[in-house]
Amino acid sequence: MKVTKFWLGQESMEERGSTSISDNVLELLHQGVSFNTTGSVYKSTSGSEFEFSGSPTEKAILSWAVVELNMDMEKLKQSCTILHVEAFNSTKKRSGVSIRKKDDNTINVHWKGAAEMVLAMCSHYYDFSGKIKVLDDVERMKFDQMIQGMAASSLRCIAFAHKQVQEGENEGEEVNKILKDNNLTLLGLVGIKDPCRPDVKKAVEACQYAGVNIKMITGDNVFTARAIATECGILEPNQYINSGAVVEGEEFRNYTPEERLEKVDKICVMARSSPFDKLLMVQCLKQKGHVVAVTGDGTNDAPALKEADIGLSMGIQGTEVAKESSDIVILDDNFGSVVTVLKWGRCVYNNIQKFIQFQLTVNVAALVINFVAAVSSGQVPLTAVQLLWVNLIMDTLGALALATEKPSKELMEKPPVGRTKPLITNIMWTNLLAQAFYQVAVLLTLQFRGKSIFGANTNVNDTLIFNTFVLCQVFNEFNARKLEKKNVFEGIHRSKLFLAIIGITIVLQVVMVEFLKKFASTERLNWRQWAVCIGFAAVSWPIGWLVKCIPVPEKPFFSYLKWSYTKKLVNMNI
Repeated sequence: MKVTKFWLGQESMEERGSTSISDNVLELLHQGVSFNTTGSVYKSTSGSEFEFSGSPTEKAILSWAVVELNMDMEKLKQSCTILHVEAFNSTKKRSGVSIRKKDDNTINVHWKGAAEMVLAMCSHYYDFSGKIKVLDDVERMKFDQMIQGMAASSLRCIAFAHKQVQEGENEGEEVNKILKDNNLTLLGLVGIKDPCRPDVKKAVEACQYAGVNIKMITGDNVFTARAIATECGILEPNQYINSGAVVEGEEFRNYTPEERLEKVDKICVMARSSPFDKLLMVQCLKQKGHVVAVTGDGTNDAPALKEADIGLSMGIQGTEVAKESSDIVILDDNFGSVVTVLKWGRCVYNNIQKFIQFQLTVNVAALVINFVAAVSSGQVPLTAVQLLWVNLIMDTLGALALATEKPSKELMEKPPVGRTKPLITNIMWTNLLAQAFYQVAVLLTLQFRGKSIFGANTNVNDTLIFNTFVLCQVFNEFNARKLEKKNVFEGIHRSKLFLAIIGITIVLQVVMVEFLKKFASTERLNWRQWAVCIGFAAVSWPIGWLVKCIPVPEKPFFSYLKWSYTKKLVNMNI
């Protein structure tokens, strides 16, 4: 952040320079900057250049005063005594300090804060020559136009005001009276440029493309907030006209609960907001069923960060209170990292869905085939060792293959997942049941007709069932990679770990069947039998493609059952 505009009276000082400022006004500006601040100035160890600490706004003002106004902060602190400090108030948007000069009997009170707030406290102002003039309605309107002009250029407007009185007998009472007094003299206005990072607009566009609605809540005035939001892409040009997209915190606060719920979705920018306003918006959005993420860096942001579903604090500028109240700390303070969080969050969720679909398919098929075989013949085709191997494929290798895929661009093309949306979607149920039904049909056919079809003995037939079952899971892993897309091989060349695990699984299966006969209770199969097993397993690919061609309703299947049951109860007057 950097001070780019400075107005003394109604004169812009960019062309005139600081040397043309009168001595008395320059001294007052030095006092107002050096004492009414939470930052500090010190010389760097490397040379004569200065370094600044504090918030970005404080550092920008201190840098401007030292470089442009030749302010000597150490010398000023030695010449004055601080009497009272009024800390920055997020509601009043200003801070104040009273000081006494050691070489005379005057007390100077300095205020600094949001330009329109401080201007409302002033009754006079310093002109360019250093003379005090009355701030009447006409002059006040001119200053308002100057503030709006800077705000429209996305500048943060800060005003300095002051009042000087003779030291009285009751010094404490006099200071308190002055701090509450509105009869101040305006010293000057500064416009601070808070530039957007180059990648912020792209990050905002990426979030909006992914279906995420972004709202900007700021303490700046409405003109600055509107200009910055337009620059970032949060607002479209002229979107705010008669649309309710931009409101002030006080206006939002004064809405009735019903009005807030009705208008909160349309609001894109909230200006001049307090911490309570931010918390109130989060509560309203959650009440409407939205999943809310909040970013913040200050102590005042802590309530909203804690209330939100996901709180994201800043790792560099963020306070410890904000970090403790958040769920995620963004180490680089970059909004672009929010897109990364969003992308990886969706990736983890999608990978969990893939693994669940794959795992349930294996469970359903294994349970049905063993149950039917046990009831019909008293024997199970899959031994304990074979089931353990199937479980190893299903749990360990399956999880590694399906749950470790990296995010892809297609994840950002989908709408966000609703709070009440089921983890297992209708598409997953369709894929799962189709594959499980096919596997059960093939395995039961081999169980009851395999001996006659292939002319094999019991051991060979059981090995055929075991081998076909395992290979079906291997081929079905490809189907599980893409829950909705028909082309399950899209991007397969980038999933090196997936291909490696598939290769390892096939090699280990060959070893189990061909070389660990006694351990795995298997018999060696000839090439014809291997081809039959592979052929049965490969049919799962066209089945997966056909199933995804069938349109599936978005509403969960079980909701139809619930509605049907509810309708019957209503008809029965229950």
